[in-house]
Amino acid sequence: MTMALEGIRVIDWTIQQQGPASTVMLGDMGAEVIKIEECVQGDPGRGLTGIMGLRPMAEGKMRNFYFEANNRNKKGITLNLKKEKALDVVYRLVEKSDVFVQNYRQGVAERLGLGYDTLYGYNPRLIYATASGYGIEGPDRAKPSIDPAAMARSGMMSLITPPDMPPHYVPGGIADQIGAIMLAYGIMTAVVARERFGVGQRVDASHIASMMWLQNLNMHQALFQGREPPKFRRDQAGNPLHNLYLCSDGKWLFIGLSQPERFWPDFCCALDIEDLTMDPRFESMGKRHENRHELIAILDEKFITRTSAEWVIHLSQWPDFIFEPVNTLADLISDPQVKANEYIVNFDHPSHGQTRVMGVPVRLSRTPGSLRLPAPEFGQHTEEVLQDVCGYSWDEISELKNKGVF
Repeated sequence: MTMALEGIRVIDWTIQQQGPASTVMLGDMGAEVIKIEECVQGDPGRGLTGIMGLRPMAEGKMRNFYFEANNRNKKGITLNLKKEKALDVVYRLVEKSDVFVQNYRQGVAERLGLGYDTLYGYNPRLIYATASGYGIEGPDRAKPSIDPAAMARSGMMSLITPPDMPPHYVPGGIADQIGAIMLAYGIMTAVVARERFGVGQRVDASHIASMMWLQNLNMHQALFQGREPPKFRRDQAGNPLHNLYLCSDGKWLFIGLSQPERFWPDFCCALDIEDLTMDPRFESMGKRHENRHELIAILDEKFITRTSAEWVIHLSQWPDFIFEPVNTLADLISDPQVKANEYIVNFDHPSHGQTRVMGVPVRLSRTPGSLRLPAPEFGQHTEEVLQDVCGYSWDEISELKNKGVF
C-alpha cells in the first residue's frame, strides 16, 4: 500500500532524541530516511548506559530501547566529516534529497561545510531543518540544551511541582519529544509549501518554543491576565467533581465532571449520597466550592470503599461520566483500547525476535504509515547508499573506504 511520504528522501544528521525522533515520524509515514553518523563512535544514543537510573541495554541482552525508539525506519551510514571526500558524499546526497535535518549547536554545521547557505547551492529546493535549544536568534542561540534544561527554562518544571516541594522532572524526554513533533510539523509544512510554490527553505523548531506551545493555554493566561495558573492541590480543588480520589487498592481514580451543576444529582446517586443533594452546604456550584474541604472529605470516605477497577465498572453505568484510573505504563500497555487501535504493535526484530513497540500514532485511511525497519546497525547501509543513491562505483567505494571516509 502506498504511504503518504513515499518518494521523499530525508538526510538525518542528528543525535540523541530531539532530532532523531522527528525523522522517525517522517520515516513512519514512508519517507526514505538516511541517517549519517560519525564513523568512530556514532550517535551517542547508541552507547547510552542510563536514563534516570534505568539501563537501556539490559545485562546480556544489549537491547537499547533508547536508540531503537529514536531511529527505526532509517538506513544508517557512517562518514568521517572531517574528510573532504566525505563532504562530497553529503553534497551528492543533498542533490538527490528533499530534506536535511540536523540538531547540532549553532555554528557546528557551518564550520563543517554543512550549513544552509552551502547546501542551498547544491539544491535550492532543499528543506533544511534544525532542532535547536533556544531558536536561531538571540543571545542564547548557540547555547547547548538538553531535555531537563528545556523543562526548567520553559516553566513546565515549576508548573508540575506541587506547592512547597522542590521542582519535579517528568522522565522520558518530554521536551525532546514535543520538540521533535514540532520539527516534523514544520518539515511537512515546508514540503507542502515547496510543492505549491516551488521553494525550499529553512525550518527551525526549538526546545523552548515547543515547550511554550505545549503550554499554550497556560501561556495565554499569563499573557492575558498577567498571572500563572494555580498549582493543583487535590485537597483544595475548586470543583470537587473534577479531582483525584484514592481507592481501596491504593490506586487513584480521576473524576472529570467539569459541568458540576449538570452532573451533581447523578453523581450523588452513583455514590449513594443522594442526601447531599438537599444539603445546603452543597446546593450550588458556588456552595460546593465554598465548602469544598468538607465535600472532598466526604468523597474520600466513599471512594476508599472500593478498588479502582470496581469503581470503573460501577461508574460505567452513567455513560456521560468522564473518569479514568491513574494508570502505570504497565496498565497502559495492556489496555484493550491501546491494543484495538494498534498503538502498540508486534515487530519481528532481526536481532531480538518478536518485540512489542509503539505503533504509528496517527492513522491515515488510504496512505497509512508503518513500521518496516529496525534502527540500523552501525554503518549498515553505507555501501548501499553510496552505490544506489550517490552513484559511486564499487572501485570508488573501495577507495573511499581505504582513505578513511567511512
